[in-house]
Amino acid sequence: MEIELFEIKDHLSRHRPFSDLPPAILDGLVSHIEVAYFRAKSTILALGQDNYALYFIRSGAVEVSRSSGELYNRFGEGDCFGQFALMRSKRVRYPVKAIEDTLVYLIPNAQFQHLCEQFDGFADYMEESHGARLHQAVNKVREDGYNPLLASPVRKLIRREIVTALPSASVQQAAEIMTRARVSSLLIMEEAPSVGSQGAIAGLITDRDLRARALSKGLSLSTPVRDIMSREVVCCRSEAYAFEAMLTMMRHNLHHLPVLHQGNPIGVITAADIVQYESHGSVYLVSEIFKQTDVAGLKAISEKVKPSFVHMVNEDANSHMIGSALSFIGSSISQRLLQLGETKLGEPPIPYCYLSLGSMARQEQLMVTDQDNAFILDDQFIPQQHDAYFSGLAAFVSDGLAACGYSYCDGEIMGTNPRWRQPLKAWQEMFSNWIDDPDPEALLHSSIFFDLEGIYGHLKFAEALKRLIREKAPQSRKFLAHIARNALMRNPPLGFFRHFVLEPNGEHIKTFNLKERGTAPISDLVRVHALACGSRSLNTLERLADVNETDLLPQGVGSDLNDALEFISMVRIRHQAKQIDTGIEPDNDVEPTRLSSFERRHLRNAFQIVDKSQSFLRYRYTASDGMRAIR
Repeated sequence: MEIELFEIKDHLSRHRPFSDLPPAILDGLVSHIEVAYFRAKSTILALGQDNYALYFIRSGAVEVSRSSGELYNRFGEGDCFGQFALMRSKRVRYPVKAIEDTLVYLIPNAQFQHLCEQFDGFADYMEESHGARLHQAVNKVREDGYNPLLASPVRKLIRREIVTALPSASVQQAAEIMTRARVSSLLIMEEAPSVGSQGAIAGLITDRDLRARALSKGLSLSTPVRDIMSREVVCCRSEAYAFEAMLTMMRHNLHHLPVLHQGNPIGVITAADIVQYESHGSVYLVSEIFKQTDVAGLKAISEKVKPSFVHMVNEDANSHMIGSALSFIGSSISQRLLQLGETKLGEPPIPYCYLSLGSMARQEQLMVTDQDNAFILDDQFIPQQHDAYFSGLAAFVSDGLAACGYSYCDGEIMGTNPRWRQPLKAWQEMFSNWIDDPDPEALLHSSIFFDLEGIYGHLKFAEALKRLIREKAPQSRKFLAHIARNALMRNPPLGFFRHFVLEPNGEHIKTFNLKERGTAPISDLVRVHALACGSRSLNTLERLADVNETDLLPQGVGSDLNDALEFISMVRIRHQAKQIDTGIEPDNDVEPTRLSSFERRHLRNAFQIVDKSQSFLRYRYTASDGMRAIR
């Protein structure tokens, strides 16, 4: 070995993780290493550039920053940097500058990846440098910079002190208060606040209310505001993310949103406040949906969803943020189609509620999805008189969704199927039968109906069904056993020795499906636990939080499932974003050889968690006699 290579090997062998490698491996490694020199204050790695080497500091010191310019860390002799870019997208998220004259050894990406694959200790050390292992891996969603909309708590959006009045205040007094404070809304508080509290919110009035409900109606200026205020006031928590406030306003079509801290109002944010933080226009995307007058307009808007999705991924939004945003967009398109359908067909002959099912209801929708929907009709429903209307409305909506990229459901779980267009009492009877006298075959095709959300019409119909489920499901061990058995039908793609099990042939040969074999098994098993404890939540992560409040899961299992779902989801999301960037239609089928070693290692960890959780599910819910485990 040349003297220079011997010195490189000698120096590496004094520092972890290289000191843990076999000598023969080090011998082979040093022949690939290049040496580079950087003067003090020079840039070594710039934000956003591609990096294809691990940097080992032979001498000198460097300063690592966040994309915002904030100092992240300083490294000296024996330290490494650049590994996080190698483990992810190759894109530099932590720019590096030399703070002294610095000599570095450059280890090429190919050798780095090989060491990570072959030596767990080496990989663990590199990952731990940025707080790895699965729990830390899923928390690295903000490392390329700070996005105010995604990361800020709502309280940071509040721009003015809270302005309030009592219900007895007159319209004229309210207008005077709003004018003096230069606000467009006024919180109306209960007459008698409790000790230590500002009191409960009685209502809200806005500039629009003063015009539409008072002045245009010719009401006296002495009219108390209680007569014109909105009484059902939607609020958000001060610790919620700004993006959650945005989605709440999108969903309820609000322009003003009161913010609560520990139950007390501390301010009101407006759509304008949100827009100031909005970096790409997803708020505008939803608002544009409701301006469209035909399906062609909605189709044009839907074509902007992919760029918006890619932007959110590039901003490192987490899976909950992305799933919520795409679900709200899908719900908004459905709502607008229903409005357009009513305009075309006329006023509905009886009240109804339109249901979203599955991933949209759980707020977990991504780019590759079909439509799952149904109608709950008023109990006055008479097929001969009313069904023609709802059949036409269902067809209009489903055809419109298909035009907007939401493909028809292969299993015909759509409102176009008369079976899923029933009066409330028929739905209640159906759910009661599923729960009280479960039929395995029937339940096999009906699990999706236990993820339901009313998104248009008389939402109380949907709430009645959800209430029935919460009351009945925890009481039926037989039902839980059957639905648990169904949840075990989709397994993670791991074989013996932790090798990935791939599709052996067909269109998706040598791949595995991250939805069918990854996220869906988690959603399925968490649904069972949520039904068992009467959870009110639909989102899988929120259901897990509810389940963790019970003794249904061993300690730590809920947290592990949370991390597993987030990591698998983010690999799936990034896979789809890369496909869109390269002009490929997105799918869920991933080829392991195209993943980084970081992704492969943690996917194995995540799939193992799913496998163990399914094993626990198998024995947690037994048949009605409580004696047999699920087979």
